[in-house]
Amino acid sequence: MYAFSRPLLFWLDPERAHGLGLAGLQAAHRCGLSSLLATPPKPLPTKAFGLTFPNPVGLAAGLDKDGVHIDALMALGFGFIEIGTVTPKPQPGNERPRLFRLERERAIINRMGFNSGGVETLVRNVERAKRRGDALLGINIGRNKSTPNKEAAGDYVHCLRHVYPLADYVAVNISSPNTAGLRELQEEQALRQLVGTLRDEQERLAGIHGKRVPVLVKIAPDLSETDIDAAARVLGDLKVDGVIATNTTVSREGVEDSRHIDEAGGLSGAPLLSLATATLRMLRTRLPDEIPMIGVGGIMHGADAATKQAAGAVLVQTYTGLIYRGPALIEECVAALRRRKEARSGALPLE
Repeated sequence: MYAFSRPLLFWLDPERAHGLGLAGLQAAHRCGLSSLLATPPKPLPTKAFGLTFPNPVGLAAGLDKDGVHIDALMALGFGFIEIGTVTPKPQPGNERPRLFRLERERAIINRMGFNSGGVETLVRNVERAKRRGDALLGINIGRNKSTPNKEAAGDYVHCLRHVYPLADYVAVNISSPNTAGLRELQEEQALRQLVGTLRDEQERLAGIHGKRVPVLVKIAPDLSETDIDAAARVLGDLKVDGVIATNTTVSREGVEDSRHIDEAGGLSGAPLLSLATATLRMLRTRLPDEIPMIGVGGIMHGADAATKQAAGAVLVQTYTGLIYRGPALIEECVAALRRRKEARSGALPLE
């Protein structure tokens, strides 16, 4: 079905296609037709952050920012989905156009800018979701555009308090390139202050709710090696539950001949694979072994998911690959990770 609908979606303006595609997915789910879109993968239970995921392939944040389509997305066979980024107050994001396809390069440039209905809207949507099946739910939180970085911790704490009872894990987005100044929160002193505040709040909320929800930090792929050293030092010292590597990139390497080369925003898709994986690998060698990582950025085939695991990821996420390949990519990635697991255990010969 996706192969049939993709030409129409790619003919439309990217943001309009985004909305129409999600509406179509929702309609198919309501009619019980999700099986026509994807073959659910066989279980491949994977443990991380104290949780058990039915399979290690997830949806990255950004596709369903307000949590409107949770059930329809879970029905595609993901082991987990991540909604958001959500902000404390509603905000429209950046002006349109703000989403661009680079079809030849199998990439997307976006400068959405945390368009969000606000955390209260997201909470209502999550509460309405039926969440049948075993797929887990991550909620990605950020700050409002109007909030200066010196007050950013308040925005993140506000969101964390609201989503904590509903999330299986919470992801802290300090790495989007589309909110002015946000990436400055990755600098060592700012990162230590913010993550320390959130860790304290996490422990307080665990006592109130009687459960400990893991809090992960999402890192950019554009950090220098020195910055990666500093980030790993802070995240290790503060014993974060996990790290997501990476967000989109401001680099334009690999898309130099695109007609959208001059558009501002974060680049995702196939050209991001090498850079994101290199960042993942460097972080893995610097973080304590007990801090698991999610690998995201450039996964377009099952082999790319296996590459992320080989670089140190326990779980992987896709987004742009789903846009270009459709839901079949999910099962393909799970199958590739199953083969890798079997090969490492000796059940299959290493290729």
